[in-house]
Amino acid sequence: MQQADKQLSPIMKGEGPCDPCDSLPALFARHIRYGLCRGEQDKHELFNATALSVKEQMLDNWRQTRLNDNSYQQKQIAYLSLEFLMGRTLGNALLNLNLADETRTILNQYATELESIEELENDAGLGNGGLGRLAACFLDSCASLDLSVTGYGIRYQYGMFVQKIVDGYQVEQPDRWLRFGNPWEVRLPHRIVTVPFFGHTETYVDKDGKRQHVWKDTKNVLAVPYDMPIPGFNNGRINTLRLWKAEANDEFDLAEFNDGDYAEAVATKNLAEQITMVLYPNDASVNGKELRLRQQYFLSSASLQDLLNRYVSHHGEDFSQFSAKNVMQLNDTHPSIAVPELMRLLMDKYGLGWDKAWDITSQCMAYTNHTLLPEALERWPLAMMQNMLPRIVEIIFEINARYLELVAHHWPGDIQKLRDMSIIEESPQQQIRMAYLAIVASFSVNGVAGLHTKLLKSGLFNDFYQLWPEKFNNKTNGVTPRRWLAYCNPKLSSLITRRLGDEWVTDLTKLAALNAFTSDKAFVNEWAEIKLANKQALAAFVKQQCQVEFDPKMMFDVQVKRIHEYKRQLLNILHVIHLYRRILNGDTQGMVPRCVLIGGKAAPGYAMAKQIIKLANNVAHMVNSDPQVTPYLRMAFLPNYNVSAMEKICPGTDLSEQISTAGKEASGTGNMKFMMNGALTIGTLDGANIEMLEEVGEDNFFLFGLNAEQVSQTKSHYNPQQIINQSAALTGVMDMLSSGHFNLVEPGIFDHIIASIKEPHDQWMTAADFDSYRLAQEAVAATYLNQEKWQKISIRNTACSGRFSSDNTIAGYRDEIWMKK
Repeated sequence: MQQADKQLSPIMKGEGPCDPCDSLPALFARHIRYGLCRGEQDKHELFNATALSVKEQMLDNWRQTRLNDNSYQQKQIAYLSLEFLMGRTLGNALLNLNLADETRTILNQYATELESIEELENDAGLGNGGLGRLAACFLDSCASLDLSVTGYGIRYQYGMFVQKIVDGYQVEQPDRWLRFGNPWEVRLPHRIVTVPFFGHTETYVDKDGKRQHVWKDTKNVLAVPYDMPIPGFNNGRINTLRLWKAEANDEFDLAEFNDGDYAEAVATKNLAEQITMVLYPNDASVNGKELRLRQQYFLSSASLQDLLNRYVSHHGEDFSQFSAKNVMQLNDTHPSIAVPELMRLLMDKYGLGWDKAWDITSQCMAYTNHTLLPEALERWPLAMMQNMLPRIVEIIFEINARYLELVAHHWPGDIQKLRDMSIIEESPQQQIRMAYLAIVASFSVNGVAGLHTKLLKSGLFNDFYQLWPEKFNNKTNGVTPRRWLAYCNPKLSSLITRRLGDEWVTDLTKLAALNAFTSDKAFVNEWAEIKLANKQALAAFVKQQCQVEFDPKMMFDVQVKRIHEYKRQLLNILHVIHLYRRILNGDTQGMVPRCVLIGGKAAPGYAMAKQIIKLANNVAHMVNSDPQVTPYLRMAFLPNYNVSAMEKICPGTDLSEQISTAGKEASGTGNMKFMMNGALTIGTLDGANIEMLEEVGEDNFFLFGLNAEQVSQTKSHYNPQQIINQSAALTGVMDMLSSGHFNLVEPGIFDHIIASIKEPHDQWMTAADFDSYRLAQEAVAATYLNQEKWQKISIRNTACSGRFSSDNTIAGYRDEIWMKK
């Protein structure tokens, strides 16, 4: 950006608005007077006026950022992701633009608090869990580090779903987050591109003797871009999140409509718009699988066409510098179909030969893997893809053939190795292994935590690591300190800034200086008072959302994340049952009263995860309805867990539950948010927990359970029934669960859960870790009794969280991946 200083707008130079009419108060007054057409403003009108005014404050900088980036003054990074879990935009924008105080003053003139206006904004329905929230944190860090990064995603009309709890069961309802519009987005009809599907391919030899391929009779879908601004922290850069909406070429068939066939008249429109209707449609059916594949190709094709159009508008069709000026970061395996799509565009549209197109593709693709679970790696039935994307399949076959020659040279005569490493899985129903495709074509393959990357190299992708060790690297995930401390925990942020200054907001390692204050009684007391105030706010939120009374004087024990067996919400519930039994048996000596909060969504087709939600709610009902129990234990399941909820939860949490089966969690980022806000962690040696433990020290982390190597070794002789028989505590828990105590009027509904715990092939090893977990929880309670010690450890957790800023992670991507090539 320094090179472009002469081109910067006055705002970007820090000189303030160049026209008084563009000041925030003037913009706000204009929207109130002319834009909303109401004499008496309600809060929704005030929110829209605020959001539109703040967006317009960014327009000059946004425009100038694009001018600079479109001239390729620095390498352009495209971050392709099916999820961007942005949460609410207003508060984050006000923080990064330093407009919060001015906005608060404006709203006070309308007898309105800024916080009440912020609460009116819907969370953007663009993601589900850690993958999408990581992408959002990365966009914030990229802009704050002055990097030219464009996020490419899908503008889902209904997002994932709104989770309701009815009789303890999850019920999915449409997430109508766009019902009142999105004031932050800008529709760009002049940047529409066309994405092809179906049809067939034909080949011919051109006048130069080259074989050419034509994809004909396609059913085309329009990809319409909607841009959202991503402001950097106080630096003038406004990056872009470009979201694609699917629309039909023709809205409807007028002749059919006039003939009275109304449904058929709009059938094409409806089929096109299905692509961007819902995040992650249930793929239990063939139709669901097809829709997911269409989403992934739609995102990849639209984004690559956009990148190429921008490049050609500046450089013409000379692609000799394309890979030097562009990198495409594939956020997990979902957008890996971008590999053959870039090849198609370069060859079929721009006439490049295979070798030149492959050189470009393999030098600008980079792949981040986020999972060790084989079922989460994209595999598409060959027949399905051949029908939907025939030209893409031809290119994948050619990539595979050429790549297998390299494998054959490396392992001569090893036919099994060729089968194991082939992109085309030779099974009764042939599958295309998309993760393999991404690895073959990418110059960088990274995991997202030290253990995760180690396991990728030694296990899941070991063959590829042996072939290309130089491709593999680690980039431990991080979270943005702006949203996850400066914004969501203002009281704690203010205390830290008073003691350390404000440089920590952009350099989280500065928090290490907090270690010096653990012996400062006044500081420790103020720290504890802030935590209590945050717990009071969280208790009010739980009461509002769950109708359960949490007492801020009790320990707040929290596990919020996607519901999945490997994350082991079930282990947490079993421990609640253990505490419940102790209380009923009068064994309360030295017991620390605690409130247990669990939250998260289960995928619509994930039956076991839904049963775990039901069990959590039934156990909570029995706990909370017994006056003998509630002085010691309370429990709530938070419905519709999302980003905005986490902003309230992590400042008020005492104990963070990060209890996944070792070797299953790639990284985790919720653990980092809790740590940053001073929560203590109980966890396994899994994902980023390992690095967190390294930073904070074993004395300040409640470790339990088998490690990844022990999990692997135990599988062959795992006997959970024997473990249950040898543990009086676990026997009691299982007996109470099996007795139907938590499902008195619904006999047998938890039989599947009970059987899964006793199953020798239970890969989550819930029974194996129960006693270790129980003992670690006893250590938690003993430490909590000594509040002075607890608060000192809390301070140390925040002080040691600097390593887990997404600024650090993105600096690693910048230096070791994006700018390295």
